[in-house]
Amino acid sequence: MLDLDMSPYGAFIWPAWGISAVVLAALSARALIAARRWKRELARLEAARK
Repeated sequence: MLDLDMSPYGAFIWPAWGISAVVLAALSARALIAARRWKRELARLEAARK
């Protein structure tokens, strides 16, 4: 069974997990936004080329 009680270390471990999750989510969102921007730019450049 999964034991999530970390006794005296929980005060340090859970915030570290939370911060890591927030940072990973922000990096993923940033990459997704950039990919969409690059896709729009590529479509604009291809349209201008024709």
